[in-house]
Amino acid sequence: MQNAPMSLLLPDGLLMAAAVLAWLNETFAGESGKRLTYLIAVLGSLVSGIWFATLVFDPQPHYFYSHMYVVDGFASAMKAVVSIGYAVTMIYSRKYLEDRNLFRGDFFLLGMFALLGQLVMISGSNFLTLYLGLELMSLSLYAAIALRRDASQSNEAAMKYYVLGALASGFLLYGMSMLYGATGSLDLTEVLKVIASGHVNKFVLLFGVIFVVAGVAFKMGAVPFHMWVPDVYHGAPTAMTLLVGGGPKVAAFAWGLRLLVMGVLPLAGDWQQMLTILAALSLIVGNITGIVQRNVKRMLAYSAISNMGFVLLGLLSGVVDGKADGMAGAYSSAMFYSIVYLLTTLGSFGIVMLLARRDFEADTLDDFKGLNKRSPVFAFVMMAMMFSLAGIPPTVGFYAKLAVLQSTMNAGLTWLAVLAVITSLFGAFYYLRIVKLMYFDAPQDASPLESDASGRWLLVLNGVAVLVLGIVPGPLMTLCLNAITHTLPVAL
Repeated sequence: MQNAPMSLLLPDGLLMAAAVLAWLNETFAGESGKRLTYLIAVLGSLVSGIWFATLVFDPQPHYFYSHMYVVDGFASAMKAVVSIGYAVTMIYSRKYLEDRNLFRGDFFLLGMFALLGQLVMISGSNFLTLYLGLELMSLSLYAAIALRRDASQSNEAAMKYYVLGALASGFLLYGMSMLYGATGSLDLTEVLKVIASGHVNKFVLLFGVIFVVAGVAFKMGAVPFHMWVPDVYHGAPTAMTLLVGGGPKVAAFAWGLRLLVMGVLPLAGDWQQMLTILAALSLIVGNITGIVQRNVKRMLAYSAISNMGFVLLGLLSGVVDGKADGMAGAYSSAMFYSIVYLLTTLGSFGIVMLLARRDFEADTLDDFKGLNKRSPVFAFVMMAMMFSLAGIPPTVGFYAKLAVLQSTMNAGLTWLAVLAVITSLFGAFYYLRIVKLMYFDAPQDASPLESDASGRWLLVLNGVAVLVLGIVPGPLMTLCLNAITHTLPVAL
């Protein structure tokens, strides 16, 4: 463990080198070098993501920098997902950004630094590295949302996100300071051992855990810390919305798992009760409020809130009556769900950007009318995304919801599983409404869809992946289970 090969950090280093290279290109080439900056960002993140994927099957955790950074199967899998997700986001966004004069190096650089922050969040094994990764990601996203300086809506969204994010960071730091004061360590492994020993002030620990859970809930966009989500999704340009609503959600889940499971697992009986309330509120508010939205981006924002409720269901189902028998199954179902959610979010926002044109945002329900007559292929892709978000077979969203509900039932939380099913029926209404508009309403706009070939083919592959993984979910679920099993701590 102490002699971990430094070669395991090469994919992280590659992405960092790509960011530096893109920065140098932007500095010396300026406006003329923006296409090269774009290519560096896409290829750097794509190659890094594939490289991370090759490390997933290593069962041994490897620690670096005095136990502050860990590379294990879980970290490699999640880093592969967010890296490839960033590359897909950039490809989907290209035409949209060009039409709005936002195809600039600073956007790609901010995205790469946000991605680097996500990698640190996922692999952090110390309160300091976990916090630094979070802030690197968050500060980059604040700036990316405000890039369109001539749009008051974007500036307002960035300001709301920044102010509320600073408040959440304060909560998190205060909670971490309480945990440090109680245990005398910033290292997650040491904190876990001290708490498991029982020789610690539990009141101080619980006080710290409350604030840490608040920080995790904010970054995941769970109710009642969700106020920023609909405003940021709606106010930011769609490319920036996808940058915020894609990979960062996956990273927030992995980050929360590190803090709560790898750090304070012996207190699971306490923080799981907090997550139960957050999950129930997120499911209710997200699904019911989404019904009245006429703006598609706001609708997808409330969809994100309800989907994070499902991720929390997996997180809160691991420990039952002090027994950890179901941890691997519960946490792997949450991991599987977060990956599936990223896949469907990329496709959904990809279609929204495909419909958009210069000086026109296709972000209302009416803009989807008659899409099947304009492009049957992309109407089918959007239908697959909506079916997956609603949890309708044979899409992968059905299996993701089923796996989480099964873990919730195994934990004895039948009432919570029933609540999730009932609220999902409300959510299905606004997903299926878009399908109805695409297939049964006359189009308001008959103009052809404009997009680069790479974006079009990638959207088709995105739709195929949602269907194939729904029919054959076993390999991905097994990968998640193995990654979680080899990562979980043994102490409780």
